[in-house]
Amino acid sequence: MPVKIAVLKETRPNERRVALVPVVADKLAKLGAELHMQSGAGTAVKLADAAYKNVTFAANPQGLVSDADIVLSVQPPSLEVVNAMKEGSILLSFVYAHKEVEITKALRDKKITSFAMELVPRITRAQSMDALSSQAALAGYYGVLLGSINIARMMPMTTFATGSIRPGTILVMGAGVAGLSAIATARRIGAKVEGYDVRPEVKEQVESLGAKFIDTGVDARGTGGYARELTQEEKDKIASVVTKHIQSADIIITTASIPGRPSPKLITRAQIEGMKSGSVIIDLASEGGGNTEATVPGETVQVGQTTIVGPLNVPSMLGEHASELYAKNQYNLIELFLKDKAISIDWNDEVLAKSCLTHAGEIKNEAAAKAVAG
Repeated sequence: MPVKIAVLKETRPNERRVALVPVVADKLAKLGAELHMQSGAGTAVKLADAAYKNVTFAANPQGLVSDADIVLSVQPPSLEVVNAMKEGSILLSFVYAHKEVEITKALRDKKITSFAMELVPRITRAQSMDALSSQAALAGYYGVLLGSINIARMMPMTTFATGSIRPGTILVMGAGVAGLSAIATARRIGAKVEGYDVRPEVKEQVESLGAKFIDTGVDARGTGGYARELTQEEKDKIASVVTKHIQSADIIITTASIPGRPSPKLITRAQIEGMKSGSVIIDLASEGGGNTEATVPGETVQVGQTTIVGPLNVPSMLGEHASELYAKNQYNLIELFLKDKAISIDWNDEVLAKSCLTHAGEIKNEAAAKAVAG
């Protein structure tokens, strides 16, 4: 009997992505899956139902998932959909349990095995399944474009008959996946680029992309590839070095975020008030509250002569490629447990074990369990 995979249409505000694209649908079919999809799931990225071959469409999401073995989505399903899923089925989606306590409880109580895409471990073997990284790379790229359209200046050095325009300066704060993508994009548009991170080991990566690395002398390496929390003394030391770079930049892209925790504050209001007239900050960490003291998530605000943009769900703004990358991330994870037309989960597999949020009536992730408990 084939494994039934059901793909949901996204319903949350500003979500344009879809969890399945035609090229990945064909690959799943070859694994022995029977594909079912909610009608219009790909409409936001201009993928009509007719673009999918060998896929059965249904309008009602509860009916769609009621007998599905595997359910795919980008954002977590609604409580109504989770409660309609059959016991023992599998969900793959972003969840973020600290924000979705009731949904996480429902997944636990329904004994659904959920693999949260934000929990995929950042190890070499799991790179092809790492949806956080694939989506962050798109966000970094788009952040530079947002900066460029929100500033009344050109970024590349350009010569006209009337004279030359000097290149603009773009400062990228945070040199993770999003930051490095932003640095590469800023270089491609001809700007002078500076990169900053509290982890000194990324200096070589920043410089390899043609940017100048701002070295503050503070080493804040943490676990899992993220930075640790800074002491007040370290914050003061960093501010003394970084402020002059902040206040000489035309565009600043901030990218520092940690899943499940508030975004660290990298820029104070006082630093913003001393920035160049007409400068722009694109805060890619606004989902977690933002990297500046003045960011308003989802809004564009003015502080003095500086514009601060706090976009939400930036990868969704590039919905077509974001969907393609995300669908491939999910496919590569599914390949680990869908073999010979049957589901077989090896819990000794580090990737599956660490990606699992709920299984057999338990919350398997320790941080998520604590968040749900209180």
